[in-house]
Amino acid sequence: MDFQPSARTTEYLERVKRFMADHIEPVEAEYLQALHAMEAGGDWRRWKVPPVMVELKARAKAEGLWNLFLPDAKLGAGLSTLEYAPLAEQMGRSFMAPEVFNCSAPDTGNMEVLWRYGSPEQQEQWLKPLLAGDIRSVFCMTEPDAASSDATNMQATAEVDGDHVVLNGKKWWSSGLGHPNAKVAIFMGRTSQAGADRHHQHSMVLVPMDAPGVEIIRMLPVYGDHDAPHGHGEVHFNNVRLPASALISGPGMGFEIAQGRLGPGRIHHCMRCIGAAERALELMIDRGMGRTAFGKPLINLGGNRERVAEARIAIDQARLLTLYAAWKLDDVGALGAMTEISAIKVVAPNVLQKVVDDAIQVHGGAGVSRDTPLAGFFAQARSLRIADGPDEVHKGVITRIELAKRGFSKGG
Repeated sequence: MDFQPSARTTEYLERVKRFMADHIEPVEAEYLQALHAMEAGGDWRRWKVPPVMVELKARAKAEGLWNLFLPDAKLGAGLSTLEYAPLAEQMGRSFMAPEVFNCSAPDTGNMEVLWRYGSPEQQEQWLKPLLAGDIRSVFCMTEPDAASSDATNMQATAEVDGDHVVLNGKKWWSSGLGHPNAKVAIFMGRTSQAGADRHHQHSMVLVPMDAPGVEIIRMLPVYGDHDAPHGHGEVHFNNVRLPASALISGPGMGFEIAQGRLGPGRIHHCMRCIGAAERALELMIDRGMGRTAFGKPLINLGGNRERVAEARIAIDQARLLTLYAAWKLDDVGALGAMTEISAIKVVAPNVLQKVVDDAIQVHGGAGVSRDTPLAGFFAQARSLRIADGPDEVHKGVITRIELAKRGFSKGG
């Protein structure tokens, strides 16, 4: 294995860095202030995309810094997961950057689903405008009335009725639900399948957001922040009747699609965590060297020098583990890289949480305010320890695989 960035990665990385330095960093604080003012209005239905985001996306698209995540040279940059990983890390330094380059969740995962599993008609209707950045999308899996860490607990249904599929159920933490340009959701629900095993009883369905029976109930705050204009919300599906052609790959394919979707997506999340951790470490060092207390720079007080060293070690370890997972995913696919993907999903958010926590402590009151990105990074880290499978589930996957290596297929 070779983690040296390819020539394509190096070229794209330099262009992304330059774009961020020239166009994103100078306006990010102003952009976030506009979003906070929007949230203060209290009505998510009035959320709008700030003009600066529209302008930046148009500029990035014109410069060819667009859909960098997609390993298809005709539709995206054609980079492998390993090649894209350093770009995701760089974007993770900014709350704006992933969307600017059309590389933000849940759109990336939804686009990969449509690219890998969508019919030509589905790709024409939904993938094409998503790739163009003309619309945004939502992913609906987690439920308020079930322990969603075990997807087989899912209560929402997607039942085939002749030439139609009928959806019923409640979903929440549906990312992107509040965005004014959200036009389609991917809904996962249980489907009655005679004789099917437990992993072939769920389906994924494409749902237009204006379909009759789709009812958005509310947006959900994360530590008081509603993440406008993106939003994470609760949505109910009340006898939503759609053509059977809305099923992705047919009934019962939900789990297979989910595994294909979550492998690259988890690596993207983890590399963005590493980028955020790098920025938090830089902020911690600058604050520690720039402030004095008790006659000394803060960096020389309370074990802060050791925390800097520990952060450097942890970030580099997390990066190497994530690059290894990306390499293995490219080499053998998601099923062959389950241990590594689960490992990084535990490691990267925890590293980010620890580094940010230390950086907040050095910043004092400023660290928990909106004057720095640290509070947002902390919310990101803590949320990711639950999203896409909680830490405990991923550790369970790793343990099960390790026990199987010793012949204990049932757990001993």
